[in-house]
Amino acid sequence: MTTLFISDLHLSAERPDITACFLRFMAEETHHIDALYVLGDLFEMWIGDDEDSPFLQQVKHAFKTLTDAGTPCYFIHGNRDFLIGKQFSRQTGIALLPQHTVVDLYGTPTLILHGDTLCIEDQAYQRYRKKVHNPVIQWLFARLPLSYRVKVGDKFRSNSGKNNQTKSQSIMDVTQAEVVRVMRDAHVTQMIHGHTHRPDIHDLDIDGIPAQRIVLGDWYDHGSVLVYRPDGYQLETRDFSASNTK
Repeated sequence: MTTLFISDLHLSAERPDITACFLRFMAEETHHIDALYVLGDLFEMWIGDDEDSPFLQQVKHAFKTLTDAGTPCYFIHGNRDFLIGKQFSRQTGIALLPQHTVVDLYGTPTLILHGDTLCIEDQAYQRYRKKVHNPVIQWLFARLPLSYRVKVGDKFRSNSGKNNQTKSQSIMDVTQAEVVRVMRDAHVTQMIHGHTHRPDIHDLDIDGIPAQRIVLGDWYDHGSVLVYRPDGYQLETRDFSASNTK
């Protein structure tokens, strides 16, 4: 009995090493698992379900193979791929979940999310997030020509990198008080999220009750997987050159 969690792969045609590691992971490690959860930023950028490059076809096929075999796969949108929609879900068999979802992990209610909603000190990003999650803006963007959306996506990636270089690390990390508030509201003592690219397991206290916050890692330098079983869990890495576990 095993459930796997991944996030922040930032897959793109420009990083075939990440894609190869992901495809190997899907082919070798997802057999006989209970479920796979992808907690956002699967892709470096998603400009619409109508984009269908050979690179994307590979990724979609890997998910479809998994779900066709009867293994459930779930996805929560990240800040890079929040436009993933129903067409992608149909093509892959992936179930799209709300941005904050409570799941039962072998008897432990657990709040899962991408994690960007926890970084409330980054007020500029939160304002941006509110705008781009406006259904009207998304509806209008989806009706622009694909070629234009590609240019907009490239511009966004460039600006995002520049903006992050000028922000302090503390601003881009989660706000502890917000973590506690969100977990308290969800009535859980365990949270799993990505986004910050700082894999770790944090102990905290919620109204006198011990709690844990598990942070997933990114896939920039190596794969990162949370392996969760009834008797415990572990953050593991995967080499790009082979499927070795660290």
